[in-house]
Amino acid sequence: MAKSVSPNAISTLLSNPSPDSSSDLPDIVVQVLDLKSSGNRYSFSASDGKKKLKGIIPSNQYSEVLSGKIQNLGLIRILDYTLNVIPNKSEKYLMLIKCEPVSPALETEIKSEQSGITLKPKEDDVVKREGSTAGIVLKPKLDMVSKSAAQILHEQHANSAPARLAMTRRVRPLVSLNPYMGGWTIKVSVTSKGTMRTYKNARGEGCVFNVELTDEDGTQIQATMFNDAARKFYDKFAMGKVYYISKGSLKVANKNFKTVVNDYEMTLNENSEVEEVANEAAFVPETKFNFVPIDQLGPYVNKSELVDLVGVVKNVSSTMSIRRKSNNETVPKRDITIADETKKTVVVSLWGDLATNIGQELLDMADKSPVVAIKSLKVGDFQGISLSAISRSLVLVNPEVPEAQKLRCWYDSEGKDAAMAAISSGSISSSNSGSRSVYSDRVPLSYITSNLSLGAEKPAFFSIRGNISFIKADQAMWYRACKTCNKKVTEDMDAGYWCESCQKNDAECNFRYIMVAKVSDASGEAFVSTFNEEAEKIIGCPAEELDNLKSQDGEENPYDMKLKKATWIPHLLRVSVSQNEYNGEKRQRITARAVVPIDFAAESKFLLEDISKMVASH
Repeated sequence: MAKSVSPNAISTLLSNPSPDSSSDLPDIVVQVLDLKSSGNRYSFSASDGKKKLKGIIPSNQYSEVLSGKIQNLGLIRILDYTLNVIPNKSEKYLMLIKCEPVSPALETEIKSEQSGITLKPKEDDVVKREGSTAGIVLKPKLDMVSKSAAQILHEQHANSAPARLAMTRRVRPLVSLNPYMGGWTIKVSVTSKGTMRTYKNARGEGCVFNVELTDEDGTQIQATMFNDAARKFYDKFAMGKVYYISKGSLKVANKNFKTVVNDYEMTLNENSEVEEVANEAAFVPETKFNFVPIDQLGPYVNKSELVDLVGVVKNVSSTMSIRRKSNNETVPKRDITIADETKKTVVVSLWGDLATNIGQELLDMADKSPVVAIKSLKVGDFQGISLSAISRSLVLVNPEVPEAQKLRCWYDSEGKDAAMAAISSGSISSSNSGSRSVYSDRVPLSYITSNLSLGAEKPAFFSIRGNISFIKADQAMWYRACKTCNKKVTEDMDAGYWCESCQKNDAECNFRYIMVAKVSDASGEAFVSTFNEEAEKIIGCPAEELDNLKSQDGEENPYDMKLKKATWIPHLLRVSVSQNEYNGEKRQRITARAVVPIDFAAESKFLLEDISKMVASH
């Protein structure tokens, strides 16, 4: 069936830049020209044969582009739209809200001063007007003059930049920049803005902040500003706005702190030029994830490398207010518990706006078990393994990525009924904190106890070999824990156990150790705090079993006998040393992060190497 463009379609659009209701629109059919992918969006030119208008296809119709329903040289019907008006420019930008495909690609581009030309799909080489008039032969696509990227860029942005940037300098794509190039100008939008941070080093004190910039091709780069430049540009840069930037410098990116895919990072100084481009849509980058399964988080614990995670939300806590030690300010925090196909769960802490905005959204829909994809999480060792969002973390709810869709299918079919277990420090690979790591940074206990300033700035890690010399029998050795989030529960007056964090009642609970034990070696002794997995290795049974023993009567109390059996047993321990405040006084806190039995062959080899070093030094 023949299809046609609407007469004067572009003029119709221009005369009604922001229609009140899509139902009032006349029939508007246009031809799609110059369809191309820019980052994670599709741009095109709408044509009615006489006039053209540049536009953007909405994200909810990307699938129709990918499936081929909307094609270059094809026809679409515009059902709802708005026009972006750029000051001092005759050109306007068409932002489609809704459209539908009318025809696949035609053989050629419509070019005629006559409106209402009837066209057939590209099987026909010659397109004729109805009636007795002679046929109009359209120019084949191959004969069209191809334009260079520079020409297209010039046409798109002519007169849109401030005069001294647009007219005197060439706008370059980010991918073309390198440290040896000077005199460039880039056009980018701010897709992530960090907070202003203060620092102190040997050269003095200062402040710094960074932004992530994206150009229209979807290429990203991180730009950092220090001191005067940071103060000058901090308020200038705003999320989602578009800027022309020049007079910056590039260097090879520090891979340890790299959050965007670019070999270089940018530095702006107080002489750099940053000018906002008014009323222009931001270039939104395609979010690319590199997901790590929950059961493989171990090697990332306390490392600078950030991870991406996808999981089903099992629980969302209420908002908490946490006081920062660094500046004594309070910041909102919310914990979410997520699970994946490894049948493991992990707690992710959201802070600030993420806690109050996305966190509240997740709490409202928690009963639907939404899937979340989170980019740039820091992996820590709080209560085993935990994750924490940072200022540049991105949380997407029910995203349209294959991994999320696969996880949704798994959870709906079998995952929701599967038994889940919280990931623990026992999941950390041996290279990180297991049998090999306990031979690194080996110190006698006296080294830790005699250096009371250890761990003042951040936790210090050591390995020790010692015997469990005393376990106080009447201490609070375990607590009743929520089966989902491991937080403390209270007995409900009616029945079961109430979890304040998950805001729910459960018929059962878990028992988890929070034990303190005295450890001794040849140099001295110290009290060491242990959590569930580490304490279980020391005692030799789960906390629930020890609780059962405590309730038994007998001439020889089985509970006391179990604790007695655990004493004077040698262990290798990986410990963290930190400072905490008690009654206004700073005290040293030693916490076991890994407990492993002694491998006597490996220990003998370690001691022989130690003796060789001592002999060599003398």
